[in-house]
Amino acid sequence: MKTIQLCFLWHMHQPYYTDPVAGSASMPWVRLHAIKAYFDMAHLLEQFPTIKATFNFTPSLLAQLQELTSGTVRDLFLDYAQKPAADLAPAERAFLVRHFFAANWATMVRPFPRYHELLVKRGAHIQGQDLTGLARQFSIQELRDLQVWHNLAWFGFGTVQRHPRLAALRNKDRAFTEEEKQEVLDLQLQTVAEIIPLYRKLAEAGQIELTTSPFYHPILPLLIDTDQARRGRPDTALPQRFQAQADAEAQVQQAVALHRNLFGSAPAGLWPSEGSVCPELIPILRRAGLQWTATDEGVLARSLGDWDRDRDLYRPYLAGEAGNELTFVFRDREISDAFGFIYSKAAPDAAVADVLSRISGIAERAPDDHLLLPIILDGENPWEHYYDGGEQFLAGLYRALDKGTIGQARMTTDRISDALARQPPTRTLDHLHSGSWINADFGIWLGHQEDNRGWDLIRETRRRLVEVADRLAPDAARGAWSELYAAEGSDWFWWYGDDFETDYKAEFDRLFRTHLRNVFLRAGLPAPDYLSQPLFGLPEPHPSHDPVRLLEPTIDGLVTNFFEWRGAGSIDPAPPLGAMWKSSRLFTYLGFGFSLDRLFLRLDQNDEALDKLHDAAVEAHVLTKFRAYKLIFPLSLPAATSGLLWASGEAGLPGVGFSEAGPCGAACRRAIIELAVPLNALALKAGDQFRMSLVVTQGGLEIDRYPRHQPLALTVPDEHYASHMWKV
Repeated sequence: MKTIQLCFLWHMHQPYYTDPVAGSASMPWVRLHAIKAYFDMAHLLEQFPTIKATFNFTPSLLAQLQELTSGTVRDLFLDYAQKPAADLAPAERAFLVRHFFAANWATMVRPFPRYHELLVKRGAHIQGQDLTGLARQFSIQELRDLQVWHNLAWFGFGTVQRHPRLAALRNKDRAFTEEEKQEVLDLQLQTVAEIIPLYRKLAEAGQIELTTSPFYHPILPLLIDTDQARRGRPDTALPQRFQAQADAEAQVQQAVALHRNLFGSAPAGLWPSEGSVCPELIPILRRAGLQWTATDEGVLARSLGDWDRDRDLYRPYLAGEAGNELTFVFRDREISDAFGFIYSKAAPDAAVADVLSRISGIAERAPDDHLLLPIILDGENPWEHYYDGGEQFLAGLYRALDKGTIGQARMTTDRISDALARQPPTRTLDHLHSGSWINADFGIWLGHQEDNRGWDLIRETRRRLVEVADRLAPDAARGAWSELYAAEGSDWFWWYGDDFETDYKAEFDRLFRTHLRNVFLRAGLPAPDYLSQPLFGLPEPHPSHDPVRLLEPTIDGLVTNFFEWRGAGSIDPAPPLGAMWKSSRLFTYLGFGFSLDRLFLRLDQNDEALDKLHDAAVEAHVLTKFRAYKLIFPLSLPAATSGLLWASGEAGLPGVGFSEAGPCGAACRRAIIELAVPLNALALKAGDQFRMSLVVTQGGLEIDRYPRHQPLALTVPDEHYASHMWKV
């Protein structure tokens, strides 16, 4: 009688949405998936104690679960949900209308009458609409109900069974109170705090095995050498060659360390990000103490060359140098992909029957008596597409597998390490192909112009960090390297190029560049101008207007007369409604202009928002051909004062940070804030070109920037400026 060891590996992963410098996370998916898939999958296994499985948690996900539990990082979507509906500003109401329907509409919106009613009122297609005007059509009660449903709909079957109050609130459907909304949000955070202890309990009981991935989910072969992309696709367009084996090593070693800290023991196995492997990866994993890894059957097929699927797939293999080999298992792509993409469209009983039929067919066709069948897939995203979160399908499948036989074969579910102990590898791969689970190559993450530009930015940022790392304090160095590792994650590159689409492409791009900017910030270096420019090439709509005449304002913090700032340039201070970061609209107007010898800035303040800030400052960042400057003006300005000028080293001297150059210019904060900076203090003269951004900091950390995507490009005027602009 044939024996099948069925090994589920459920991969749980979210990219690192946290900006550690700002102390905030701009997307809610860690929190929302926690109350659905992460809890549901463990909850269901508790009901089938004889079913065993392997769960892979990426460290970037575990770190964010810890941050949410400890409250050390703000979840910005949660901020919008917690605010009383009656107190929402117009931009905040527009944010809710834009983003609080972010769920699978068929399975998580339409089943709930009130939620669906609100979606119908908003409309399915809102691109190009005036969201502020649209939001005005929603009453306070409707907005509060939307806040509740955006969170209530995400609870999975496990949490609803655990907390009957959730079912009662769903049945209520509408007219929620602020107190009921807070109940929902409290149960969310309670569930988030339970995830890590719940999985640790199941692992200690021996029902599940816990494994890890590289810390921030990078494509390790590309970290080792981006030229490896040519192994799978010789025609791939490459970026400048990037080689950082030390980073690959660090991403693995730090993953193992966090896993040991949270779960009490080191992992035996690792799911490499996107199943991406190469021969050079083997010694890195072995040095980290790992015993096995997994990837897709397509990699096995290209490794063997002449292969027979039924004969070759359902067994483990060794790969690597003699005496330092690593065990590999290869996923059954057809069954694994059916879980993710097919069974959600079928009746649960029919889906279970199909799984059993496939397994029975494998047993009949395979020549070996002992088969290892790995079913490996995403453990969180598929269940949004199942009308009941996958409960009936998974419960029915576990119930069928619990019988112990399928057709004429004996069947057991196993943790992967246990299966390998019972059936050690007997074959060795002479050659391991370099590739991922998608097309057995790396084409999703490298080759497109946007992908390659991203790799070039990582390469240049790492080069600058290496130059100064030895001179940094230990905490600063660790922070800078961590931000670089976060930028190396695969998820940003998943959305570059034209392979995949999401409404949040621009936010993924912003997060990628934010992590790179934070490398410079942690290292005390001026962030390069190009990191403010989107890789998607999304222009900021009307972010600024150039001045059309020379100015001579009185720096007294007052609008002395109507003509004082007439003809000034301006920067739009309003946050774009699609932005994922929280904005308090610190300013209502931002103006700038020149005389022949001074640069002027005017900031019309939102007193209510600014008064909530402590230890805050406005910084004018100026990048000239030869140096970078920061002019810092505390927002606790007295009636009249000056700013403090900081200057970088000369151009061409990499790694030189800012040094204090002394008091500079004049400033006054009264009804408005007015600033004047001598152009000669910035070594600027008529005709010189420079770039400028305004940055608001709190406690030295950036909290807002104007313009948001790329600095102003300006030219110092001469005495003919006014007549030239008049002709233009």
